[in-house]
Amino acid sequence: MRNRQAGLAFIFVTLFLDVMGLGIIIPILPQLVTQFAGGDISHASTYYGWLVAVYALMQFLFAPLFGALSDRFGRRPVILAALFGAGIDLLLMALAPTMAWLFLGRIIAGITGASIIPASAYIADVSPPEKRAQNFGLIGAAFGLGFIVGPALGGILGQFGPRIPFFFAASLTLLNWLYGYFVLPESLAPENRRAFDLMRANPFSSVLRLSHYPVVFGLIATYICLGLAQQALQSTWVLYTEYRFGWNSLQNGIALAVVGVMAVVVQAWLIRLLIPRLGERRALLLGLSISTISYVLYGLASQGWMMYTIIIAGALANITMPAAQGIISNQFGPSEQGELQGALTSLLSLTGIVGPLIATYLFAHFTGPQAPVQIPGIAFFWGAALSALSVVFAVRSFNRLRTQSPVVAPAGK
Repeated sequence: MRNRQAGLAFIFVTLFLDVMGLGIIIPILPQLVTQFAGGDISHASTYYGWLVAVYALMQFLFAPLFGALSDRFGRRPVILAALFGAGIDLLLMALAPTMAWLFLGRIIAGITGASIIPASAYIADVSPPEKRAQNFGLIGAAFGLGFIVGPALGGILGQFGPRIPFFFAASLTLLNWLYGYFVLPESLAPENRRAFDLMRANPFSSVLRLSHYPVVFGLIATYICLGLAQQALQSTWVLYTEYRFGWNSLQNGIALAVVGVMAVVVQAWLIRLLIPRLGERRALLLGLSISTISYVLYGLASQGWMMYTIIIAGALANITMPAAQGIISNQFGPSEQGELQGALTSLLSLTGIVGPLIATYLFAHFTGPQAPVQIPGIAFFWGAALSALSVVFAVRSFNRLRTQSPVVAPAGK
């Protein structure tokens, strides 16, 4: 029992540090990229978009591989290898002398960020069935806490230089790796391991499986639009606030921490009150409507304090993604839920590849000297259009779902 609790505590800290490390660099990385780009923020935004996309691409490609390797060799070696790689990556980012080194760092970060798969499997291994859902809550708690602490800490440390946050995060990550090396027990018994299967490590197979369920196509389209819209916000937030309001890393770190706090409040508390009363479909439409309005207001904001007002007033938009996941999952049988969640995760990773490239291109084009008219908030308006389009897909899907039964997987599929 003591080893089990120590393992769970280590997994929680590991996931927290992963997200905190990602959050720390959000207010800092655009500043570092701008330095390498000669101080031109419009030019730098294009490079920044590719850095974000490369990270998502590596995570998409390697997440199923990490899962398959952990099924073959156990959770402990895969988790520790990913954790050590994450620490080395943060040191590499701190010392990067050129833009090319930053890209190398983001490639490694995306690969090691796939450690959430064996970490989730570890939780399942050590949790009795009646406590499995409760222990999986550690993942959400670690993500929420990490995204609150990370941006705020990155903003504070960034005042002492754009590389200091990387050194700090690297130190914590490597110390956690050293601690885990001595205390983390293996959770997967040898008799429960299975041979490595390349098909299970293929990130495209689970996404392609969704083509067997045409009834939920509109809901999947809604999910994709949601992911693309969120990427428009995440990938241009720091660029936009620096360009429009002159915010520094500290101001951005505090604002992003407030975003994290509001997300935790809604998803850990309000969502439990609202969705039972509204129902998942009305909750989804409400969230999409609030998202659309919020994106427009972000793009129109003329003063920095307005961003905080929109963050707080638009916080209910955080019910959108859980409501969408709930509606989609209700169309599948119990034996299909694992594969479905894997497919949805892969789809979200794909939006993390495409979304930043589109959003940062729009920002660069409409803030650069070649722009026919200066529109710094163009990426937010793009997000609003995607959010509005997702309403159309959702309503059309609801109309189809009224007349069709939940989907059953085709035999042998």
